[in-house]
Amino acid sequence: MVGLKPPEVPPTATVKFFSAGMAACIADLCTFPLDTAKVRLQIQGEVQIPRSTSTMEYRGVLGTLSTMVKMEGPRSLYSGLVAGLQRQMSFASIRIGLYDSVKQLYTPKGAESTGLAARVLAGCTTGAVAVTCAQPTDVVKVRFQANGALPDSSRRYSGTVDAYRTIAREEGIRGLWKGTMPNIARNAIVNCGELVTYDLIKDVLLRAQLMTDNVPCHFVAAFGAGFCATVVASPVDVVKTRYMNAGPRQYQNVLSCLLALLMQDGLAGLYKGFIPSFLRLGSWNVVMFISYEQLQRALALARS
Repeated sequence: MVGLKPPEVPPTATVKFFSAGMAACIADLCTFPLDTAKVRLQIQGEVQIPRSTSTMEYRGVLGTLSTMVKMEGPRSLYSGLVAGLQRQMSFASIRIGLYDSVKQLYTPKGAESTGLAARVLAGCTTGAVAVTCAQPTDVVKVRFQANGALPDSSRRYSGTVDAYRTIAREEGIRGLWKGTMPNIARNAIVNCGELVTYDLIKDVLLRAQLMTDNVPCHFVAAFGAGFCATVVASPVDVVKTRYMNAGPRQYQNVLSCLLALLMQDGLAGLYKGFIPSFLRLGSWNVVMFISYEQLQRALALARS
C-alpha cells in the first residue's frame, strides 16, 4: 500500500471541504510559475513586453520562464501568488470539497451507483457556485500575473490589497466580478473535465481491480483528468484571461473579446498557451488530487 489507507468511515463534507482547499494551495505553490507562463502567453500581443532591443516574443514554456527570470527576476514567477492562494482556499474548497455531497443530491434514491449525468451536473453546479464566490480573487491573480509584463511606470498595482482597492475604485465593484460568465463557463467545463474524469477513471481502475485505492491509482486518474480538462477548457480559458486582464472599455463584452482574438490570431489563438496550460493543469491535478486524498485520510484518522 502506497500512502495512508482509506478510513473505515468515509470523510465528512467538512473534512473534504478543508482538505480540498489545503490540497489546492499545495498544488498552487508547486505549479504557480507554469500558470504565470500560461497567462503571459495567452495575453501576448495585448501588452507591451519591455525589451531593450528589437521586439521579441515569449517563446514556449521554458522560454517564457527564462525570459521572465532574466528581465523581471525570479520573484516574477510567483507574482499574484497571494491572490492565487486566496482563490484556492475559497474556490477549490467549494468546487472540489462539495462535489461528492452535491453528486449524492443528483443521484436517484436507491440507485446502486452514480450515473454520468449526476456527476456532470454536480461538477457544473459546484464549479459555477465556486466562481460566483471567488471571482474577485481570480481577477486580481490574473492582473498581477500580467502586470509584470508592463514597464515599471505602467504597472497598475503595488500589492494585492491595492489591486482590490484600485479595481473597485476605477471599475466599480462590478470590476471585481469582471469575466464572471466566461469564468463560470470555463470552470463548469474544467470541473467536469477534472472531477468527473478523475471520478470515472478511478472508479474504472478500482472496479476492474487494475489498481488499488492508493497513490499510483490517484496519479493515473489525476493525469488523465488534467489532460481532458486542458483540451476542453483551453478556448474558454484564453478568452477569460484576456477579458479579465483588459482595461476599462477595452472590450464591450466577452463576445467582442472573442471576436478580437479570432481576428488577430485565428482559431489557433483559442489554444494559445496550450502546452503550459497542460503542464500546469496536468501537474496541478496530480499534486492536488494526491494531496486531497491523503489529507482526507489524515484528517479522518486524526478525528478517530
